Amino acid sequence: MGLGIGPFTRKIMYIQDLLSWNQFDDEHLSFFRTIGIDYLCLDIRNMHRMDGGLDLRENRDSTDFFEAAKTRVESHGMLLHSVFMAGWDEITLAMPDRDEKIEAWCQMVRNIGSVGIPALGYNFKPMGNFRTSSKTGRGGVKYSTFNYNEFDQNRPRSRQPAVSEDQMWEHMTCFLERVIPVAENAGVRMALHPDDPPIPEPLAGVAQIASTLDQYHQIFDLVPSKANGMLFCQGCVTEMGVNVYDAIAEMGSQDKIIFVHFRNVRGVLPHFQEVFLDEGDIDMYSAMKVYRDVGFKGPFMMDHTPLFAQPQAGWAGRAYAVGYIRGLIQSVYR
Repeated sequence: MGLGIGPFTRKIMYIQDLLSWNQFDDEHLSFFRTIGIDYLCLDIRNMHRMDGGLDLRENRDSTDFFEAAKTRVESHGMLLHSVFMAGWDEITLAMPDRDEKIEAWCQMVRNIGSVGIPALGYNFKPMGNFRTSSKTGRGGVKYSTFNYNEFDQNRPRSRQPAVSEDQMWEHMTCFLERVIPVAENAGVRMALHPDDPPIPEPLAGVAQIASTLDQYHQIFDLVPSKANGMLFCQGCVTEMGVNVYDAIAEMGSQDKIIFVHFRNVRGVLPHFQEVFLDEGDIDMYSAMKVYRDVGFKGPFMMDHTPLFAQPQAGWAGRAYAVGYIRGLIQSVYR
């Protein structure tokens, strides 16, 4: 499929990008291939809202679905490396049908593995992400922004009943103990995305337990396995206030980084902005060298770009980010 051919004779690291189900068409796939994407992550979080027949929570055999998606991606010269699914509320909040939904998740994992898709990105944050008023950046773009003081003055409605940290750990333990052995047998690595923002406290009535590196180590220790890993969101880890280069080295040396959201931020908690790759606080060249030095094999993924003022210009932001990442890969990994 040509994935081994690159500007320096052979590509040694790959770039991944994400398409949601409503964008999963030939136009978007050909654009991705044109700008140099090698691997695709298919976001299937909301596809059941567009087609009830694709609700994987119903424990359907989805082998044919994933096989067809894989074939379509390959027809454009790329590989379907991963899918992304949000942790279902029935599981993360331990609703009465939790056991049935965990079994449906296991079925999904088996089906993903059966067609040779090696990774499943997911989160375990039922209340979602939190942001405050966007800030304006160069050229009028809008930066996704979080300011804890602003958030604290206008907190969202809290879930009732509230879910404590101990309860969330019980929910996570039950989930991992059931799912990770299935993932291991299926040849699928589960990549947990951090809370966003990564604040280890309840932000809307539900405790957050994927907000610190210590919490991640606890998660890994619950069910030790190569299949129990991390979607290393470089932005979120930086926002934690830790040394991101040390964090890359720590998680990478333990082979816990399954794929990377290679993005930059300005500031750390309690106030940060998600900015372009070339203007944040992270030295992206130095970060790339740490990934190389710990033997990380990729892929790297831009995650998302600031919101452009011009209609449809967001795809230009993707192309800019992909070119930036490709340049760093060629410089560092060659």
